[in-house]
Formats: sequence, structure tokens, C-alpha cells
Amino acid sequence: MPQDVDRWRRAGRIGGAARALGTGLVRVGASRRDVAEEIERYIRSQGALPAFPANLSINDEAAHYTPDPEDDRRFRTGDVVKVDVGAHIDGAISDTAATVEVGSTRYTALLSATSSAVEAASKELKGGVETNVLSRTIERTIHGLGFKPVENLTGHTIETYLLHAGKSVPNVSGMANARLEPGEVVAIEPFATNGVGRIGNGPFGNIMRFREEPDRERFPELSELYGRFRTLPFCARWVPEPELRTALQRGRKRLQTYPVFVEEGQGWVSQAERTFLVVDAGCEVLTP
Repeated sequence: MPQDVDRWRRAGRIGGAARALGTGLVRVGASRRDVAEEIERYIRSQGALPAFPANLSINDEAAHYTPDPEDDRRFRTGDVVKVDVGAHIDGAISDTAATVEVGSTRYTALLSATSSAVEAASKELKGGVETNVLSRTIERTIHGLGFKPVENLTGHTIETYLLHAGKSVPNVSGMANARLEPGEVVAIEPFATNGVGRIGNGPFGNIMRFREEPDRERFPELSELYGRFRTLPFCARWVPEPELRTALQRGRKRLQTYPVFVEEGQGWVSQAERTFLVVDAGCEVLTP
């Protein structure tokens, strides 16, 4: 078990509730920025912090878009919106996602492909399972519903203050194989598409993170920001002070920046994700 498992459970409940809130806020005419900020405000109101900026990626965007401070775009009828959120309490992280189709039902089957894949994989999840077993189940489920899994995106283990902790759960079989042990926390995260089944890098998605702490003597403003976010992803919306935002813009080359992941065949993408605690005989859903 991770240390203080109740902290992980609480972060999971908050993350799950934030996901549900976000999917309910996504509607025709709603502002992307307002929805992201309301999700993040809810997480903070519950005594946690966002583990990363709320991702609201649309249509052929698979992941890694969060609104910037000036984003005034609004959701339109037919948009397929991935609501991907995370909460953490002192580094105990939850990561969870769902997909919403705005004002129409054209892509209902695509959305079902990923939610069904999470459910199917969870039935295989237990202490000692090889990740390739989960990958094969995800792949078969998505193919069985007439879509392609996105082959170069994966689920992942999670550790304290570390969102991607080293073990991967690909969406297709034969790409990675590790054994999941009781007590590990893992995010199962299928992506499905009606495109070619691969993503490439698009433009900057307004998300960044520190790889390590900046030198306090040379970069005091960046060091101050590191104290807030450590190595977890963050965005400019979370830096209201003009002087710190200026320092962030000047020092961005010292940070890891995240591009939007875009489907290479311009297919629409759906995503579903839950965080689980692995136990001997099965798993516990941390993000209901």
C-alpha cells in the first residue's frame, strides 16, 4: 500500500467528483477557460490542489490542451471534448478523464469504446498481472466496437508527486510488459479514434513543468514558482503575478513544455480514465 492510503482515496474521490462536474459544465456556448477554472476551483475548495491543469482537448486533439488566460473559445455542437482532470493532496495524485459530445449523438459509439475498455481492463487488474494482459484487453475491446486504439498513448503508474512513475499500460498489446504489484497506483487510460490510431505533436498546449529546481541565486522567480508546483504540470493561468508571469515567459526554455497531442489522420478521439489501487485479488477504484 502507498503510505497514508486514505490520502490517496480522498484525492481520488475529489478527482472523480471534479471529472463529473466538468462533464456537466461542457455544453454548447460554454467557455473553455471558464470550465477549466471552475473544475480547478472545485478541487481547491475540497482541500486538494489540481495535479495538472484541467485538460479540455477537442475533436482530433487527444490530450494536453488547457486554456490560456486569454482563451475565449466556446464549445460548439458536435464537439468531442476530453475532460481530463487530476487532484493531489500532498503529492498523492488522482488522474481521471471522460469524454463528452456536445449537443449531438453522432459519436456515441466512439465514446463507448473507451469507457468499455476501462471497464474491461479493470476486471483483469490485480496484483501480479502483466501490463500486456491489460493492453490486450483494451485493444480487443476498442477493435471490437469498430475503432482503433491510439497506439502511442498509454496508461501509467503513479507515485507521490510523480504523475508518470515508470510502468506503462499501452493501448495495444506487444509494446510493453511490466508486472503490477499490490499497493501500486495505476491509471488505466484508453484512447480510441476513427482515424489512423496514432498521435503526433501539435502546437504548445499551455502546459509546462519543472524537470528540477532552478538555481535560487540565478533564477529566484522561477525558484519561487518551483516551490508552488514542484515537478507537477502547471499553466500560466495559475500565475497571476505579472512579474512572475514575465519571468516564466523568459525562462520557458528551462521547463518541459507539453504540445497538444493531435490524431495523425485527423480522426476524432475519445478518452476514458480511472485511477486504481492494485490489491492482491483485484483493484480498488480511487476515482469513482
